[in-house]
Amino acid sequence: MSTPLRRRFLSGLGGMAAAMTGVRTASADNPESHATVVIPQYARAQNYRSLKQSSYDRTGGNRDFWHIAPGETLDVFKSDGTGVITHIWFTIAAKSQDHLKELVLRIYWDGNSKPSVEVPVGDFFGLNLGEYFLYQSAFLNCSSVKALNCYFAMPFQRSARITVTNDGSQPVDAFYSNIDYQLVSSLPEDALYFHAQYRQATPNHALKGNGKNIDGRGNYEFFDALGSGQVMGVTLGVLQNAEGWFGEGDEMIFVDDNEKPLINGTGTEDYFCGAWDFGGRNGAVPFANLYNGAPYISLPERTGGRYCLYRWHADNPVTFQHSVKFTIEHGHADDRADNFYSVGYWYQNKPFTDFPALPPVAERIPKPHLSE
Repeated sequence: MSTPLRRRFLSGLGGMAAAMTGVRTASADNPESHATVVIPQYARAQNYRSLKQSSYDRTGGNRDFWHIAPGETLDVFKSDGTGVITHIWFTIAAKSQDHLKELVLRIYWDGNSKPSVEVPVGDFFGLNLGEYFLYQSAFLNCSSVKALNCYFAMPFQRSARITVTNDGSQPVDAFYSNIDYQLVSSLPEDALYFHAQYRQATPNHALKGNGKNIDGRGNYEFFDALGSGQVMGVTLGVLQNAEGWFGEGDEMIFVDDNEKPLINGTGTEDYFCGAWDFGGRNGAVPFANLYNGAPYISLPERTGGRYCLYRWHADNPVTFQHSVKFTIEHGHADDRADNFYSVGYWYQNKPFTDFPALPPVAERIPKPHLSE
């Protein structure tokens, strides 16, 4: 290729790149011409006040943690005004092996007496079976060695309050907390409230039907809500009560209509954006990606097998105008009786607080059951 042709080709590529990125480049013949430069958001002037609330030692010492007695509720965050919580970090030292299930996280928006988030701490951060393991995703992670992180943005108009309650019988020796947030003069009119709801079935009730499921009436339910908003995703812990692959269940999402699902999927591993049983009985491979993962897999497809899964819909949140009910089959046409422990995450226009009561703490601890 001749040199002039090569130059014209490269020049064309530069023009295409500028068109795609919205950047207007100065020409070589006129370097003084103005160019539009794209500046990342973090390099532009901000109009918020950056703040943090933490468990630091108020005396100036090094006891940068809280003690939580059995039955005690601790306020870990309180703010009046308008703002956005941007990051939550916890790490916990506790004698109880079950503290991830015993401690309950609640978040209250704008002075409501009932929470819009009510989830055992471990489940909220994707550790749905009450065990620590390292993983990374877009919104939640567990960093080395027991550091719990949440990056969901949580706007509030008038106030926000976050509590942690110890439902266990032993004290929590050290609860460390850092919560980053911003105070602003106002929020956009379309800012929504963050929600998270815990559910479990221990076990699911296996159906002995004709292998067909159209209406989803026997499905496992991640959550349901009234209002206008969008679904952001779920985390799910599975404890197998029988041999075989648990994941032939399809997700079925009912949007503004509780009689007919708007969205139907093709299988549990497909919904979590894996494939082929995540590798099967003798080849399952844990994975943790930006928006989907099965970061914890133990004894796959065996009685006692354990899975932790997550899926985020940040690429295409599932919108609803009046109501949403998010369900998934437990086995094909609900034919399996495994234990499910889950959290649904969503945003909506008004704080929703009509949650079912949390199961007693003893029932939240994962234990196998005989299959039905």
